[in-house]
Amino acid sequence: MEKKEIKDWGETEMLEFLKKDGLEEWKKRFQGWFLGLICNFGELARALSSKQPELGINKRDILCVEIAGLCHDLGHGPFSHLYDGIFIPKAYAKHEDASLLMFDHLVKDNGLKPLMKLYGLDPYGNEENDLKFITEMIQGKPLTEAQVEASWPYEGRKEEKSFLYEIVANKLNGIDVDKFDYLARDAYHLGMQSNFDHKRFIMLARVCEVNGRKRICSRDKEVGNLYDMFHTRNCLHRRVCQHKTHKSIEIMISEAFLEADEHIEIEGSGGKFKLSEAKDDMEAYTKLTDQVFETILHPWSSSPKLEKARKILERIVSRNLYKFVGETKVCSKQEIKHLKAEAAHAIKDGNEAGNSEVTLVTFDYGKKDEDPIKNTYFYSKDEPTKGFKISDNQKSKLIPTTFSEKIIRVYCKNAEKVNKDVRDAFKDWCKEKKYLAEPQVIFRYSMLKVQCVSILWYLVMRLQSATNS
Repeated sequence: MEKKEIKDWGETEMLEFLKKDGLEEWKKRFQGWFLGLICNFGELARALSSKQPELGINKRDILCVEIAGLCHDLGHGPFSHLYDGIFIPKAYAKHEDASLLMFDHLVKDNGLKPLMKLYGLDPYGNEENDLKFITEMIQGKPLTEAQVEASWPYEGRKEEKSFLYEIVANKLNGIDVDKFDYLARDAYHLGMQSNFDHKRFIMLARVCEVNGRKRICSRDKEVGNLYDMFHTRNCLHRRVCQHKTHKSIEIMISEAFLEADEHIEIEGSGGKFKLSEAKDDMEAYTKLTDQVFETILHPWSSSPKLEKARKILERIVSRNLYKFVGETKVCSKQEIKHLKAEAAHAIKDGNEAGNSEVTLVTFDYGKKDEDPIKNTYFYSKDEPTKGFKISDNQKSKLIPTTFSEKIIRVYCKNAEKVNKDVRDAFKDWCKEKKYLAEPQVIFRYSMLKVQCVSILWYLVMRLQSATNS
C-alpha cells in the first residue's frame, strides 16, 4: 500500500477552506498552520522524552500526539465557533466531539488502519491501542480532578502515561499545546504583543508524581508566565474574537445562514441535508466550508430564494453593519435570558420592533469563574520530582481575584434608526437596573479631544512657519 501524507487525507483537505479563528483571519494559511501545528504538539512530547527518558515516551506516542493535535479541530463548521455557538446554539456536540466523528469517518472512508501499520502504529492493540489513544486525545473528556484520580478512564494508554493526555486538550486547567499554538499564531498575525513564552514553558516542563499519577508540572517560578498566557487569551477575545464590530458581523452571518438554511442542500451519504443538518452526516459535513458565504452572496450561483440572506451578506461586504448602541456589565448570577428580553423591550420605544439585537458576551480565563492555576501543578528546584499546588497566599497579590465577567451588548439592525432616543432608552434601562452603561458617546468624546489637539498642533506649526518666513 502506498504511503500518503496526513495532509493529503481527504477530510483534512477541508481545513484549507476553514478559518479556524472565525472572522479575524481571511487569508489562506493552511500549509503554515499545518506544519506549525504538528511541530508544536510534537515539541512538548519530545522535550519530555529527552529530559526524562525513564518515562518511556516512544515514537508511537509522539506520532499519536501529533495526529491528535492536527485532527482535534476537524469538527469546526463554517467560520468556526460561529457555526456551533451562534447558528446552532443547540448543537448536539461540541466541536471536539464532531472532530471525533469526522476522524472516525476519515479512518473508515480512507481505509487508514493498514496505512497506520505502515507508519509503525498499532490500531488493533489490546494493551496500547493507538487508534483509541488518538480518539481519546481528540475528544478530551472534560473530567473533574476527582474523577481522574478515582479510576483510570482511558483505554489507549495505561495509567503510567497519563501525562500524555494533557498535551493536546487539557480539560483540568486549560494549559495545553492547542492554546500555545493559537495564541502565538494569532497574536503574530494580528500584530498583538503576547507576554507568554510557550518555549520557556516547554523547556521547564517536567512530569512529576502527584497522588499516584504522573502529571505535567511547571517550575514554581513560572506561575506568572502562566497567568500571562490566560491574560493574553483574554486580551485576544476582547480585542478581536469578541470585539463589538466582530460580533456584529458574526450576528449578521448567522442570520444570513438562518435565512438560507431551508434553501441550501448539501449532498451526503444519507441524502441531501440542510445547512443546519450537515453535521449529522460526515460526508456532507466535509463539504461544508466557509465557501457557503460565497454561494449565498453571488446571484449567479444561488437561488432567488436566498435573496434575504444575500442582502444581509451584501451589507457586510459594503460595511453597512448592524449599529452598536451600547453595552453594560451584568452580574453573572442574574437570569441572563430575562435581562436580554428586558434590554430589548427597553429600547423598543425608540426603535422598531424586531430591529434590535441583544447579545451576551463572556470574558474569562478559560475556566469560567475559576482560577485556572487552581488545578495546576508545579515543582521546585530543590524537589524536581514532587508536584504540588501553589497556595493562594503564595501567589502574587497583583493577579486578578475575579476570572469572569458578562456583558450585554445591544445592536440596531437599521443603522439609520440609531438616534439619541435609542441610546437614551438604553442608558435609562441601565440606570434603572443600576448598571454602568458604556455607550459610544465616551469614545466619540475621546476622538473629539484627539481631533482638537491635532488641529491645535497644525495651527501652531503654521504660525511658526509664518513667523520664520
